[in-house]
Amino acid sequence: MSKKLVAYFSASGITKAVAERLAKAADADLFEIKPTVPYTSADLDWTNKKSRSSVEMSDQNSRPEIAEQLSNMEDYDTVFIGFPIWWYVAPTIINTFLESYNLSGKTIIPFATSGGSSMGKTVEVLKSLCPTANWKKGKMLNRVSDAELKKWVDDIL
Repeated sequence: MSKKLVAYFSASGITKAVAERLAKAADADLFEIKPTVPYTSADLDWTNKKSRSSVEMSDQNSRPEIAEQLSNMEDYDTVFIGFPIWWYVAPTIINTFLESYNLSGKTIIPFATSGGSSMGKTVEVLKSLCPTANWKKGKMLNRVSDAELKKWVDDIL
């Protein structure tokens, strides 16, 4: 049996709640991707072009620093990676996370939450950061029941 990890970034707690349920459904370890400098509500104001999240998302080279590194990534064969959709893609802290580890040969399964957006080209963008990983199709996990979550996990693994 392969060892599984659910790694997630959550700015408001919505993705965290989904990640916790997913880790249980997948019998996986859980790791929160936390920024060194936590986001404030002002930082997350997408209507303000000068807010931290707006500035980060408008710069393709932005790589927010992560507070803690996972010391045993080599132990995992399958990594679910979760995040809210920001500006139709993953927040740039996910790029930081993916580029921090050698994920070659690992199965990567993205999942996201959003108030209304789809995954769009998110997976294609992320694949370019880890082209030697085995990427599975991503899924939006808004308002899914535990039964639907378990079925998705069983189908994708």
